[in-house]
This record gives sequence, structure tokens and C-alpha cells, in this order.
Amino acid sequence: MSVAIPACFKAYDIRGKVPDELNPGLAKGIGRAFAMIFEPRKVAVGHDIRLSSPELTDALVQGLLESGVDVLYLGLCGTEEIYHAAFSLEDQGVDGGIMVTASHNPADYNGLKFVTRGARPVTGESGLQQMAECIVKSELPSAAERPGELSWAPDKKAYIQHLVSYVKKEELVPLTIVVNNGNGSAAPVVDLLQQELPFTFVKAFHEPDGNFPNGVPNPLLPEKREETARLVRKHGADFGVAWDGDFDRCFFWDETGSFIEGYYVVGLLALELLRHIPGGKILHDPRLIWNTAELVNNAGGVPVMAQTGHAFIKERMRLEEAIYGGEMSAHHYFKSFGYCDSGMIPWLLVASLLSRKNVSLSSLVAGCRKAYPVSGEINSIVSDPDYVIAEIEKCFQDGEKDYTDGLSVSFPEFRFNVRKSNTEPLLRLNVESRGNPELLQKRTDELLSIIRD
Repeated sequence: MSVAIPACFKAYDIRGKVPDELNPGLAKGIGRAFAMIFEPRKVAVGHDIRLSSPELTDALVQGLLESGVDVLYLGLCGTEEIYHAAFSLEDQGVDGGIMVTASHNPADYNGLKFVTRGARPVTGESGLQQMAECIVKSELPSAAERPGELSWAPDKKAYIQHLVSYVKKEELVPLTIVVNNGNGSAAPVVDLLQQELPFTFVKAFHEPDGNFPNGVPNPLLPEKREETARLVRKHGADFGVAWDGDFDRCFFWDETGSFIEGYYVVGLLALELLRHIPGGKILHDPRLIWNTAELVNNAGGVPVMAQTGHAFIKERMRLEEAIYGGEMSAHHYFKSFGYCDSGMIPWLLVASLLSRKNVSLSSLVAGCRKAYPVSGEINSIVSDPDYVIAEIEKCFQDGEKDYTDGLSVSFPEFRFNVRKSNTEPLLRLNVESRGNPELLQKRTDELLSIIRD
């Protein structure tokens, strides 16, 4: 007999409104359920800057400790710091990690992301569903005879040194970089990296503040982009970078202040990784593919399309032993980072690339922008997403179809992907063309008229 699981349990994480959908009582139960199902010895735990995060984290830690699980507490950190602890501290007994964060969701939301030994992701199928059912059915065991021990991570040294290992310091030049923390959790890491690198940082909204006085950090939103662009132009910076709240994603602006779609960054990073590991496999999501596939093929790599979503990408990367995976939504995954996503490694690689080649960022992506113009991701709220997708498929019957994630339809001169969001009640549309911005606009308008009719 099936049970109604809490609404905050999603496809590959937990995310919901506080306290209606997620509260300390449920967080404690989640800690108990995680301990029961995965039987970890020691779990790394941290949280983002949200005002509800400390209380939820305390309850989560209490649930783990009562279950006999030791906890390594990282405090305020980014999601990737939990990943790093999970794959780099196995010899110290760490065999799991939990991050309390709702990333870019509204301020009254929060959530949890989970990994097991070696930073392997936990999905609905691999444990979240079972955790939810145990909580709902009150099947959690009694407290352990020996409670777990709580310890605090001493500092971020090992993580910072891992990040710095992706560049050769002797090749770096004194770039000026705008860094927009958005009052999120990235600032402490940026400050530590500043001590290691010859860069001048122009800092925007640098103070971590869970009140989000400048709005929740989500640089994918057009209205969130202008401040970074303005500072790049004002200071003559070499490029700009901004992060979401838990900095597992990073976003780029070139030296003119022009926002660079994450799609083009995937191709750029793929080439940089293939320079070090020729012939490697490169994962990409199905939303926009032509530019990435062409660049990877021409560089002797192997492009592999995979379902959108961090847990799905990581699982496929391990199966393929891919050296890098990139999503146009600005998630970038690295084999050398436990197959996990990082919001710090990408901009370090870009800075290294600009230093080595002595070129502008705009020049590196200009050809790709011209060859494959894109619509940018367009979100629409619809009452029946499945019906809308079916109607779109009827209207474009002659195209080559792919169902890796949502519906992708390709024609010789343009293609599109439409899919339901895994985390929000939205239908997401992406369109690209082969060097034809007029056709791109025409087909985008046509698809939007179907979606929003």
C-alpha cells in the first residue's frame, strides 16, 4: 500500500517552504532516516546563509547523533564543500554528506542535498523515497545506545588547496574580476582564494546575509544580471562572475559586461579539459547541444547526452568515466572533483585560460554565439504541462525527436527542447539555430504561442 510522502521530497533532493513543508521536526526525522537506510559512520554536515538553515541543521544533526552517527560540522559553507569532504575524507571515516540549502529558491524555502560514500548522490529511487516512507510510517528505530560524536571542521585549507590545484600559479596574470556573492555563501571562499591568487577582486553584495537585502541570488534571472554587468564596465574588469546562494553554480560576464549563456561556457570548459585529457568523454544536457557536440568532436573528445539534473549527470558520468559534464544552467561537474559540481573551479579555469592565451573572454565565445544563437531558457507557468508538451509534439511531427529529458525536436536549421522543471511548477523552453537569429526568433515566438495559449 502506497503512502503520501511529504511534498518537499523531490526527484533528487528535498526542497520546500518553511515551516509548512519543511521544519525542524521533519529535519530531525530525515537525519534518523538517512542513518537507518545508509548506515554511515560519519557524515559531513553544513548549511547555507538562509535564516532557517541553522535551526534545521541543528535538528538534522540531532537526528544523526541520536542514531549513533558521528557528525563533522562544516558550518556555513557551499554545497561543494560538503561534496569535497565526502570524497576527500574517506580515510578519516567520512562516508556521507548532507547540505542544508534551497539554492536559488525564494527566501522562505529551504532543503537538503545528500551524498553517500565518495560523494555519490542520493535520488528519489536510490533512497529519498524510502526515507520519506519510513518517516511517514513511523518506522524509524529507537535511539542508539551510543550516540554519535560531534566534531568541527578546523578550516577550509584542504578544500582551498584542491581548488588552487586546477591552475598553475606561475601562468596567471593579474586580472581584475568582478565577484558578485549576492549576499550568499561564496564570500568566505573568495576571500581565502584571494590570498592565493594574483587577481584583483571587485566585490559586490559580498556580505553573507540570509535576509537577502538585494533579493535571493539567482543570476539566471535577467533582472539579477545588471549589477555585475555595470561593475564590469565601470572597473574595466577582465570578466565578471556571480553565484547562486550555495555557489554550486557560477555565471559569467565578458569584459564588455555582456552575459554569457551557460551553454557556451560548457563548450569552453570542455575544450580546456580535453587539452589535458585528450579523447575524454564530455557529458552535456539535452536542452542545447549543437555547439557543445561540434566543439567536442572537433577536439577529438566524445560528447554524451544525459538527463538534466545533478544526480542524473553524476550517475551517468561515473558510468561513462567522463572527465567533465556541463549543464547550460551553469552546473559544471568534474571527475577530479568526485564527479561533483563546483561553482569555483569553472571561473578558475577561465582565468587560467585568459592568462595563458592573453585574449579576451568575448573573443573566446564570439564564434560560438554567432554559429549557434540561442533563445535563453524561457519559463512558463502552465496548468497541464504534459498536455502542452503533447500539443507541441503534434505541431512539429516532422522533426527528429528525442525523449532523454522532456521533448527535443531537431530540424536541419533549428532545434528545441521543452521540459518540466524538477524543482518548480514550470515548463522550460530552449531553442537554438544554425547561425540564423531571425529563424530562432520566429520559432521561439511560435512555440511560446502554443505554450501560453
